[in-house]
Amino acid sequence: MKQIVIATANAHKLQEYQSLLEHLKVEIFSLRDFDIGYIEETGETFFDNAKIKALAVRKVTNSLIIADDSGLEVFALDNKPGIHSRRFSKAATDASNNKLLLEKMASKADRSARFVTAVCLIDEAGNINRFEGELHGYIHTACEGTHGFGYDPLFIPVGYTKTLAEMDQTEKNKISHRGRCLRKVLAFLEDLD
Repeated sequence: MKQIVIATANAHKLQEYQSLLEHLKVEIFSLRDFDIGYIEETGETFFDNAKIKALAVRKVTNSLIIADDSGLEVFALDNKPGIHSRRFSKAATDASNNKLLLEKMASKADRSARFVTAVCLIDEAGNINRFEGELHGYIHTACEGTHGFGYDPLFIPVGYTKTLAEMDQTEKNKISHRGRCLRKVLAFLEDLD
């Protein structure tokens, strides 16, 4: 059975990947299955950070590796929080990040934003492959919903009237930035078989 290592220790993100990859006959591992330690994300782009994580995992396994970096870009905030999405606020929790974003958006008329995911996939031969996905929407005026994580309670996708956190996992996977990116990855993996 093919082994895939998802370069994350985030349980929510791992659950999304497991859901998206469930139809493949693969065994999925995460950073929790390896003794790698903290991987510092020092890149200037989402893909740079994904590649840093993938290469760190490659040092301990020759399995297929999928690493991503995702974030929220708010146009009225000069695309912040961007690559610092997870560490936007001092406390760096979902609640504190969302609170800070609401404060910064209080006087902004343009609430448009996008989620971005960049994936670095290293195959068993060591080849580096790049994939990206985006989801456009806008920042809500209050947190709504209990599903998902990160900025999901504040993000309403274009064409919808509810936040990502108000959607169940299946609905979210159909439209999310990570889902869009992962469908490109899946097409690539299916071509490998």
